[in-house]
Amino acid sequence: MTPEAHPPRLLVSVTQIRRRLGTRMPVKAALLTDGMALPDVHVPEGAELVFEGEAESISEGVVLTGAASVPWVGSCRRCLTEVAGVASVDVREIYEITPVDGETWPLVGDQIDLGPLLHDTALLALPLAPLCGEDCLGPAPDRFPARPEVDVEVAEDDEDVGPPVDPRWAALNDLEL
Repeated sequence: MTPEAHPPRLLVSVTQIRRRLGTRMPVKAALLTDGMALPDVHVPEGAELVFEGEAESISEGVVLTGAASVPWVGSCRRCLTEVAGVASVDVREIYEITPVDGETWPLVGDQIDLGPLLHDTALLALPLAPLCGEDCLGPAPDRFPARPEVDVEVAEDDEDVGPPVDPRWAALNDLEL
């Protein structure tokens, strides 16, 4: 999706429940995704973002309650193998005739537009740093160092020897606090 493009529209008519307060109706909707991604995770092109729940009429508008789910693919943050999963998130949002910016969604002509809500909710549900498994240790730093070893002569009786100090931080060793 290009930066200037908007999430696709997914209109649901709530005319029948708006006539009587407290009336509910089931809502099941699917939205084809296009270009949804974070730096390390993306939703496959053409995957379905699915919502299942219900809409309830209230005096100010409609309350939408349910769950949204979307498949995702990414790289394990530790071992970099490909990982896939399904992100699920609970939804409870209010649609009003006069929406409060950032708090409620617009109700226009007895229709609610699930497109922007599902798009934003799905992006927030994607994992920022996925793992292939909870037991994934990734590459061992001793076996795969990020930089070549620095030759350091260490006395055998010195117990406080740690890893070599990065020369950019060495000046901090001279500070006395």
